Amino acid sequence: MERVDIAVVGAGVVGLAAAARLARPDRSVVVLESHARHGVETSSRNSEVIHAGLYYPPGSLKSLLCHEGRRRLYALAGEAGIFVRKTGKLVVAADPSEEPALERLRRGAEAAGAEGLRLLDGAETRRLVPGLRAAAALWSPETGILDSEELMRHLLGKATDAGAIFLFGSPLTAVERRPEGWVLTFGPSGERLCAPVVVNAAGLHSDRVAELAGIGIDEAGYRLHWCKGCYFRCRRPIPLPHLVYPVPEAHGLGVHLTPDREGRVRLGPDSAFVHSLDYDVDPALRASFHAAASRYWPGLAPEDLDPDTAGIRPKLSGPEGGFRDFVIAEESARGLPGWINLIGIESPGLTAALAIAERVAALAC
Repeated sequence: MERVDIAVVGAGVVGLAAAARLARPDRSVVVLESHARHGVETSSRNSEVIHAGLYYPPGSLKSLLCHEGRRRLYALAGEAGIFVRKTGKLVVAADPSEEPALERLRRGAEAAGAEGLRLLDGAETRRLVPGLRAAAALWSPETGILDSEELMRHLLGKATDAGAIFLFGSPLTAVERRPEGWVLTFGPSGERLCAPVVVNAAGLHSDRVAELAGIGIDEAGYRLHWCKGCYFRCRRPIPLPHLVYPVPEAHGLGVHLTPDREGRVRLGPDSAFVHSLDYDVDPALRASFHAAASRYWPGLAPEDLDPDTAGIRPKLSGPEGGFRDFVIAEESARGLPGWINLIGIESPGLTAALAIAERVAALAC
């Protein structure tokens, strides 16, 4: 049975960032990934936004790691040639009744450390983005976009260059705690390895992986609720220099307009809790997407929208739940030394990935 220093379960952006941070010539790291390549699920099915930390309570991990991760991400992109663009973002109050919510968002975001925020009136907003319907807006200059695949390829290459071994097509099937470490059984032929430290970065399946290690996920509050978000793409060009978001809703940030690196604009995501991994986008959703976006972008026509992609978020809060923070925990207190859980890593997980990796390194080493 192979013995390694650290095993990472999952090769999404957080698992890749952890492997890249942990691997070095004198420390062996193996990454188990159930799919045939990296980043197949949540990491490649999102808005590709670098968040500025507007939505998370002060002192929460989501807030702290979003701010740290954003700074690390912009710096890394400049060093490694990864595509990013600091576009800035407008959170729009489409009518005056939403302005108090916008002011509450500003106060909370500034208390949590968001930088450079400014409340704009309707005329100032339309000077930035002509054609918007806005009574007011919150301007966030630190928000941006990135190419998540370029980021993941960079992290994969960095980890591999440092000696990390990636075993794709190797789903974890069993976990056993022994005195010498954690014995992980994986893959179709039941291969095994032993590691004193395991990082559970399994994304949508991180609660199931924690359960394999012996954690009662309901008692621990680790059970995940899958929340699907669909996207539509605008088939005609929209002159959109900045991201445009509505005032946030209960389980997401609302259907927003996000330009990609080529300037094409996507709408989404919506939010619907699901029980299976279904990434189809129902064309019948076109009407609801058009209605949501037309509140603040009245120039759209339904026929401008084509179904695009969908993603599923691993949420710790269900349909009736409130805010839940990331779980980043070394589980010695549960009698499971060396087991590190990363659970509920939804947005802003992409932005925070490099900062999460630093937390993991502090727990693992």
